[in-house]
Amino acid sequence: MESAAALPANQNPAKQNPLRFTFGKLAMWLFLASDAMGFMGLIGGYMVLRIGSDNWMIDALDPAFGIPLTAFMTFVLILSSVTMVTAHSAAVKGDQKGIVRWLGLTIVGGVIFLGLQVYEWNHFIHAAGDLAAVFQKTNDAKAPFTHYQATFFALTGFHGIHVTIGVIYLSCIWRRAKQGAYTAANHSPVELVGLYWHFVDLVWIVLFTILYLFPDPVKG
Repeated sequence: MESAAALPANQNPAKQNPLRFTFGKLAMWLFLASDAMGFMGLIGGYMVLRIGSDNWMIDALDPAFGIPLTAFMTFVLILSSVTMVTAHSAAVKGDQKGIVRWLGLTIVGGVIFLGLQVYEWNHFIHAAGDLAAVFQKTNDAKAPFTHYQATFFALTGFHGIHVTIGVIYLSCIWRRAKQGAYTAANHSPVELVGLYWHFVDLVWIVLFTILYLFPDPVKG
């Protein structure tokens, strides 16, 4: 049987389908769309509490959540998206070593991000008592602080689970890549894991913006 590459243009599935539509890609897009709705629900809840609070006092959290740390986490995740794009490009070209190398770097970026998030969570938990004391200096300040804890752990934790799943997913694809499973004619799994990883990165950019960069409503 002739390979797809050897078929005439009018018989080649790749030529007939320039968008490279596959059921696997459709399933991934549907999954990401449903997952996005979950994040939208959590983000919507956060925004309602945040905007409705007269005393969110985001500045009081600066000692525990310095912008430099979270900005570096964001940079690492964005960089991992770049390496993911490069891994997919290598797969399209049939570059076996390139696929393994760039997928490996993407995994390293995800692991670094998770390590920094664990550090941030640990710092927050140990600093919670001091931060609560800061909030108690204002009238009825306990509620905003409790709301922040709930929304912060819910949003970053839900995203952290996705990053963890992504690292495991990438590791499985990386292992198969080391076995030479992907070629220029058959690299759909690399593309699909890339879609998932880019989604995770995009969600973090949104979370970074609303959790760390939005001004305190009192001062804004």
